[in-house]
Amino acid sequence: MLDAGTDGYVTEDGRKIGGVLMEMKNITLRFGGVEAIKDISFDIREGEIRAIIGPNGAGKSSMLNVISGFYVPQEGEVWFRGQRRPQMKPFQVAAQGIARTFQNIALFEGMSVLDNIMTGRLTQMKSGLAAQTVWLGKAQREEVANRARVERVIDFLEIQHIRKTPVARLPYGLKKRVELARALAAEPMLLLLDEPMAGMNVEEKEDMSRFILDVNDEFGTTIALIEHDMGVVMDLSDRVVVMDYGKKIGDGTPDEVRNNQDVIDAYLGVSHD
Repeated sequence: MLDAGTDGYVTEDGRKIGGVLMEMKNITLRFGGVEAIKDISFDIREGEIRAIIGPNGAGKSSMLNVISGFYVPQEGEVWFRGQRRPQMKPFQVAAQGIARTFQNIALFEGMSVLDNIMTGRLTQMKSGLAAQTVWLGKAQREEVANRARVERVIDFLEIQHIRKTPVARLPYGLKKRVELARALAAEPMLLLLDEPMAGMNVEEKEDMSRFILDVNDEFGTTIALIEHDMGVVMDLSDRVVVMDYGKKIGDGTPDEVRNNQDVIDAYLGVSHD
């Protein structure tokens, strides 16, 4: 059981998790007459790895799209850092400190790994176009700082050897790592990962799992992830929220969720009298 409270909780391995960073309050999202999300509430706390799981079509990616500003719910509220978030476009949400990866890789295939990762710094660029063109003063200092951050991420994710390689020439697993690097380059407070292990072999999953844990530990980044591999979810996450047909059917530690009969029924089709 979690030792929970308004200021955070202590995990079973003794890690201290902070207060609420993001809270979804009674979120309902409709597409025409279809309710993709039905009155769901949960929170994400500072420093934790929060998993969102459920069968295909449960509404997980729709929830991630609400958090990142791609979708606007018809009902409910999104709170971030203690304030109710008004309707925002995705780039405004990104500027708040929320970065994400996508279920289907979304990279610039014709650009190098380095240039792809540099695009993650766009939200950190404050100087105008004219200043960037002449590359003097503030614009120069900004560029140097952005490059230093990107180089740190490249080293951290162990992709120095492909930094100048066009993304189109990379195998799938490395493309996923580059997409993670681009998100990390933005220095997010909250990192959203949409099926980061999808399509990977066992070795690639082990590498990605290690990097996710290291990002959380070394950068202190709060992470919310969608993942179908239950072994990965149970090993990585501090808390898990479970969705099924747009509804929340479970929320708690991995052990609590694993033993929740509603969750067992949703995944295994098992019913008890």
